[in-house]
Amino acid sequence: MTVLTPSRPDLAAHREATATAFPKLVRDLTGIIGRKLTAYIAGVKDVRALDRWIEGAEPYKNSEERLRFAFRVVRTLENHDRPSVVQAWLIGLNPELNDRVPIRLLREGDLEKVGPEILGAVRAFVAGG
Repeated sequence: MTVLTPSRPDLAAHREATATAFPKLVRDLTGIIGRKLTAYIAGVKDVRALDRWIEGAEPYKNSEERLRFAFRVVRTLENHDRPSVVQAWLIGLNPELNDRVPIRLLREGDLEKVGPEILGAVRAFVAGG
């Protein structure tokens, strides 16, 4: 008897988010969702911080962890839809997240708690649910 495992459309994005150098990750993320949304997730008010990180400066607080996780989410969505849809997914109320806004959870939430919820919502969206 063959046992089927659930689809994991985010595995490749997880590998990429883990292995990509932080400056390149920030550059790629800003290229997909823009500088303002990237800065918002990172918890910085000045988008110039992104330029410093792209140039190799050390990130603040837990910004790197949040941006790596956000990159995983964004890359998974981008692999299945266009950037404008990814941006709309991030800023809209999400029924899979009890009508919470994903980008706010990415910025303010405890990633150990909200991370699995966000990934579940991403997987449901990719699956068409």
